[in-house]
Amino acid sequence: MGAGPAGQDEAHRSSSGPVDASIAAAPLHVLRFLAAALRAKAVVEVGTGSGGSALHLLGGMVPDGVLTSIDVDQMAQREVREALREAGEPASRTRLIAGRPVEVLPRLAEGAYDMVVVASATTDHATYLALGTRLLRPGGVIVFAGVRPDADRDQRSATALSLRELVRVVQADEDLIAVTLPVGPGLLAVTKR
Repeated sequence: MGAGPAGQDEAHRSSSGPVDASIAAAPLHVLRFLAAALRAKAVVEVGTGSGGSALHLLGGMVPDGVLTSIDVDQMAQREVREALREAGEPASRTRLIAGRPVEVLPRLAEGAYDMVVVASATTDHATYLALGTRLLRPGGVIVFAGVRPDADRDQRSATALSLRELVRVVQADEDLIAVTLPVGPGLLAVTKR
């Protein structure tokens, strides 16, 4: 590339091209980024789902990090265990726990986790905030997936009421700092001082 106008045009064209899908602003990429930024060694995921978030979280965590995933659906967990195995993830990096998250989370070690991800649908966000922040070390982050207050047209729905309560609780706690991220169905990230 030259220093003249032709070189500048070439530099501009190469920097203004489409963004590679592997770094696009999508919820799973944000989770991987947060896990990497936190140098996460211990992460809890509430809602195992299809395993996409587990793969992204593990991809951002330190190489010897362990992901604990909690879900009531044992069949989904078996499928995710197989998908992780096929993706080359050692079994020692994941701990899949079948059970109701509100019953399992209180049994996990207080202050021992870098990140908690609440990916399951809930109408009790404030309860998960309390259970999740108890698990976090100072500087840890809890992320709520599917949180976009403006997306719920019925402002009296159980979800809308739960989200308003979550925002109220976060704003009232001086030890918490939050940001909403308008990616996909929305994320709310809360860090604990």
